[in-house]
Amino acid sequence: MAGKIVIDMERCKGCGLCVAVCPKKNIAVSRESNKNGYFPAQAKNVGCTACTQCAVVCPEGIIEVLLEEPDRLRIVATAAKKDTPHLVEEKR
Repeated sequence: MAGKIVIDMERCKGCGLCVAVCPKKNIAVSRESNKNGYFPAQAKNVGCTACTQCAVVCPEGIIEVLLEEPDRLRIVATAAKKDTPHLVEEKR
């Protein structure tokens, strides 16, 4: 089974944390900037094991990891949505 990393490159700030934690070195910093002027992380998706370390460490929560199984594609890790309940109530 192979993994696939999906990064929202327009929202990425290029901090490089995902690049540092990827055990297979499947993520690199892009040579082109996004619309905000950051050089975002870019997935190579070669030999990804879907370990989800990149998604866990991402401070922006913009990395999604998928696991390709023979008959389907399954989401392994994704960022929490804005409307999900939180343990700590936000001030308004």
